[in-house]
Amino acid sequence: MLVCRLNIDMVGPTMAPHDAPHTLSREGIRNGDLAALLRDAERRGLIRIATDRERRLSLAGILGQAKPGEDIWVFGFGSLMWNPAFDFAERRLATLHGYHRRYCLWTHAGRATAETPGLILALEPGGCCHGEAFRIPRQQAEAELEIIWAREMVAMSYRPCWVTLNSRADPIRAITFASNRQESRYAGRLPVDRIAQTLARAQGPLGSATDYLERTVAHLARLGISDRHLSDLLARMRAGG
Repeated sequence: MLVCRLNIDMVGPTMAPHDAPHTLSREGIRNGDLAALLRDAERRGLIRIATDRERRLSLAGILGQAKPGEDIWVFGFGSLMWNPAFDFAERRLATLHGYHRRYCLWTHAGRATAETPGLILALEPGGCCHGEAFRIPRQQAEAELEIIWAREMVAMSYRPCWVTLNSRADPIRAITFASNRQESRYAGRLPVDRIAQTLARAQGPLGSATDYLERTVAHLARLGISDRHLSDLLARMRAGG
């Protein structure tokens, strides 16, 4: 059973991510650095990098569902929280009901390699997920979402969708990224021990999967959010899997 617990409702407009040698930057994402990191895995047939046209069409489809003139909110549940790498005007704690975060997508790049594959987080149906919502002013939305799409949709592993979030203020209509179950790298619901063992070994140009999980758990803790699944994974990894 998934247990969701939230201790606070809102944080201020700016929180700096950890300084670290392996951090995606706004300029790096915009310049295609992330796609370049995936080239080796693509050459080996382990991943397919989305074309610029595919990403444009995907983004246009989502923006076409926005209300005219409205600001755009984006819901972050993983590294978007502690390293947004895009400009925004406001951030709030928010809860998404009907989805939970889970390691359910295989990766062979970034914080993994072809020899030591890893797993990445996505939203899966069921339960709830506490995270952060970021508001992007409408006049800046397309430019900032292009950066987000170059990061989250680089290989079409996610399914972008509109969701309704609960916050201390009014409900928020936001864009987020659920798992793409049609993707060949979709892992489904793996045993916790296998996830822990996989993450403990995975490391790549952006650093280790362990570092990613530690940062995510630490950021959630600073926000007063407890995610039992992630905390259990981290404890198993520290205990040797």
